Amino acid sequence: MEAIKIRAIKREDNKAIAQVIREVLVEMGVPKVGTAYEDEALDKMFETYDLPKRSYFVVEENDQILGGGGIAPLENGDPDTCELQKMYFLPMARGKGLGNKMIKQCLDYAKEAGYTKCYLETMPYMESARKLYKKVGFTELEGPIGDTGHYSCETWMIKDLV
Repeated sequence: MEAIKIRAIKREDNKAIAQVIREVLVEMGVPKVGTAYEDEALDKMFETYDLPKRSYFVVEENDQILGGGGIAPLENGDPDTCELQKMYFLPMARGKGLGNKMIKQCLDYAKEAGYTKCYLETMPYMESARKLYKKVGFTELEGPIGDTGHYSCETWMIKDLV
């Protein structure tokens, strides 16, 4: 059996990661409007993140995509601030420490890319995710920053990278 690995997204991963993200969003009861569910980028993740100061990583086991997470500039935000984006895992990938490994991979990339802060948006009822974010140093904000287009997200967090 092949070990679970985290690697950079490939073009051929587009369909699988879009399916994983939509499946998890539906499972979590996330609104389809005003969230990542309706992002145009979802169906072309490789192309979206194949740009400077962006990267997306997938979790793979036995050639199956189990989840992913990425870093990109925060739209209409401070140029030194990135956003942790589209970090979702199928149920079979949860509880194995992969979220912690994925965040480390993403934040290491963010530092290498020159960012000094990392922002994220989530839902208040995604308690396991919020607990993980707090564990790695994210703190809650009173409101959103930048312009993610995710107006249905109600929890905003930030972390200093320096």
